[in-house]
Amino acid sequence: MVNNIFGDISLIIIVATVFAIIARKFRQPLIPAYMLAGIVLGPLLGIITNAEVIFTLSEIGIAFLLFIVGLEMDFKKIREVWKVAGIGGLAMNIFVYTFAFVVALFMGFFFMEAAYIGIIIAFSSTMVVVKLLSDKQEISSVHGRIVIGMLLLQDILAILALSVLQSIDQTNWGLIFFDIGKGVFFILLAWAGSKFFFPRLFADISKHQELLFLGSVSVCFLFSIIAHLIHYSIAIGSFLAGISLAGLPYHVAIIAKVKSLRDFFATIFFVSLGTGLTFSSFSGIVPLIVFVFLVVIFKPGVILFICSFFGYKRRIGFLSALSMAQISEFSLIIVAQGRLLGHIGQDIFNLAIYLALITIGLTSYFIKYENNIYYKFRDRFTFLDNFSKEEHLLEYVPEKEDYDIILIGHNRIGFSITKTVQKLRKKLLVVDFNPEVIKSLIHHHVSCIYGDIGDNEILDRLPFKNTEIVVSTISSKRINMNIVELAKRSNKKCVVYVTAEDVEGALALYDRGADYVVLPHFLGGDHISLMMEEYHDDVSNLVRKKLRHIGDLKKRRRMGHDHSSHDGHHQESINYK
Repeated sequence: MVNNIFGDISLIIIVATVFAIIARKFRQPLIPAYMLAGIVLGPLLGIITNAEVIFTLSEIGIAFLLFIVGLEMDFKKIREVWKVAGIGGLAMNIFVYTFAFVVALFMGFFFMEAAYIGIIIAFSSTMVVVKLLSDKQEISSVHGRIVIGMLLLQDILAILALSVLQSIDQTNWGLIFFDIGKGVFFILLAWAGSKFFFPRLFADISKHQELLFLGSVSVCFLFSIIAHLIHYSIAIGSFLAGISLAGLPYHVAIIAKVKSLRDFFATIFFVSLGTGLTFSSFSGIVPLIVFVFLVVIFKPGVILFICSFFGYKRRIGFLSALSMAQISEFSLIIVAQGRLLGHIGQDIFNLAIYLALITIGLTSYFIKYENNIYYKFRDRFTFLDNFSKEEHLLEYVPEKEDYDIILIGHNRIGFSITKTVQKLRKKLLVVDFNPEVIKSLIHHHVSCIYGDIGDNEILDRLPFKNTEIVVSTISSKRINMNIVELAKRSNKKCVVYVTAEDVEGALALYDRGADYVVLPHFLGGDHISLMMEEYHDDVSNLVRKKLRHIGDLKKRRRMGHDHSSHDGHHQESINYK
């Protein structure tokens, strides 16, 4: 219909928007809708058939998306989970790769094809997972940090894999190590830029918003060009560019500036996945079914076991595993390169595309309904709790007596509540799902229990009978309804405060019997309104209030509350140190 790039981009965006509107109307995830739009535009109707344009759009899309992913990487967030993310992540990749490689060989694939299949299945998508976790505000959750740590390790392994595969035909180990050395040098170059050059450069240009945007995008292009010159993927260059800027104090402003590019090119990338299908030349249905099973069932099972082995309870392990049940955009880059090098044929490339479509589409639903899936299958994984020796240590209940107040979820709201309770000299019991939080509470001699309040065994342990107040700072409607019902049934005089995500949830909790429902999104506006009434004619009092607030914020930062801990459906908190 239209034989130029502008026309193709226009059609992609228009059709993707229509499909996205339909998906949103029926409350479905957007990523499958984008991929379906691509299938309609490509193999079904044949409107977009220019393979070169499709490849270019996909590569540009991946490059910008990974630039944003790099910008959003915060190594401090994964510091506390480095053992499970680093050691466990490496063990997972080796085991999954080896198992998939062996399975592929038994199914009749050649050695080189099996090697590529192992890589395809072992890696998960940083781009997809970070986007979905970010949309649910779960980046700072415990399982979010574990997943990001594992994905970051995988991205490094993908760079090394690209280096080896580019040189493997030459059977010259000197050239292979030289290619790996180029990758290491590239990483060191990004580190040096982030440490010495970019802080000075951006300290100057950050004063001008337009220059801040242009400077950050220019760094992305610069690293992509360098990657191309040393025969690396431009996506790797853009990812390292994002990493090199992530440590700047302006990285949040840069993300805000470039976020629209991420959304735009995310759409193009996912649509391009659909347009890349070729129904006529694909005949590997049985291998596809087997490999989907490996990606969606086997790999998450390995991750779940590894998280349990490192002392995390089944819920954290389950949510971590569910988040990584897809293949990576790096896998697509690797198979595209393998096809160009002649290592694999079109069938393997098509297999990777189908795997990406199916597993990324499923991941959208897995993460959207992760809590419902967990509650349905949690009883089948109780044996994994035997690996968690940490549970028995993460508890501080020194006195066998009743508590005045029970606080469920010691996140940002809970921090303030704890201060108030201590001032009132009330006996407080805290329940939290973050082991770092519990360790800190134990250190400060605050009565606490480590556990998932969604599990009945934890809920049944709570002494509601003689408790005056119950406060839940988590926002899961299902869990809060259980809390309200059990607390009121045990003690009708008990006052129950709960939290909701939206107005409908708040009204449902009031109907169930909650005494007061907090809507965090409304608190900021209410607080500012009260301050305006109180301080509008007395600036000196406002200054004193500001100084007290700064002191309080510094105390929170020392105690580890400097990051958001939103977790829309369960109570995971930020480190309390």
